[in-house]
Amino acid sequence: MINQIVKTKLTKIYLTVCDKYESELKYCCQRFSNNNSPDFTDQEIMTIYLFCVHVEKRNKVIHMHEFVQNYLADWFPSLPSYVAFNTRLNNLTDAFRLFLNGLLEEFTPVGVCTKTSLLDSMPIITCSGKRQGKVAREITDKSFCSTKNLYYYGVKMHALGFRSKRQMPHPESIIITKASENDLKVFKENWAVIEGRTFYGDKAYVNNDFFETLYEEKKSEMLTPVKAIKDQPLVLKQRDRAFNDLYSRAVSAVRQPIESMFNWIIEKTDIQRASKVRSTNGLKIHIFGKLAAAFLNYIF
Repeated sequence: MINQIVKTKLTKIYLTVCDKYESELKYCCQRFSNNNSPDFTDQEIMTIYLFCVHVEKRNKVIHMHEFVQNYLADWFPSLPSYVAFNTRLNNLTDAFRLFLNGLLEEFTPVGVCTKTSLLDSMPIITCSGKRQGKVAREITDKSFCSTKNLYYYGVKMHALGFRSKRQMPHPESIIITKASENDLKVFKENWAVIEGRTFYGDKAYVNNDFFETLYEEKKSEMLTPVKAIKDQPLVLKQRDRAFNDLYSRAVSAVRQPIESMFNWIIEKTDIQRASKVRSTNGLKIHIFGKLAAAFLNYIF
């Protein structure tokens, strides 16, 4: 049995999913066969996944299926076998991605600063660098994470978020790339067209020539901690050290909340560990489904 508060949350998640499904999600998972109206619906599958991650803190699909079988059989009487459930779930990658985008657009908090954005990325690890990655090879590869000081196989999640004073930033855009993809390259391909924006990033985004041109053309600027110049004379380093340290600390203090956002997502969903994933669609569900479940906080 589940208590009334949990029942209310389950109902609210289901109604939200149904509303989004009818307005846009159904167009990315249509069936052109005789089984185009199954007894167990896509809306129920998405509800179970989001509810189990967000409320029950069950991050493995098999544990979600067991929980519904044992405690929510009356709510989902047509629940299929675990294999069928997992197969159906993996076919909803685009639906979860659109659902996440809809949440982020619809529930933008009041008071965010739309002229200031924070940038960062984090690894999502399918296996350690000591082994040979064999899962989702078309979207994963090997890279080095300096923060964790390890080599790994997987993907990288890049986030651009509106700054919000004394709160975590609100994600404006989330991009998934191969692990080895350079952060600056991702910025150039996805966010360099934004006009009149002040970006705060880490040293991976340092490129004076590019951002001088960007400011001239788009009136957007990038602020990063000061990166040491190779072979710079020691006397110049010492002369500018006080200013550089103060400036770098100021920039790092502004962009620190996006690191807090990543830590919050990891704590809520365990998204960074994807070692149990066995397919490309499974990895996409792991990413977009977990992110959507985390940002259900906006609804509640």
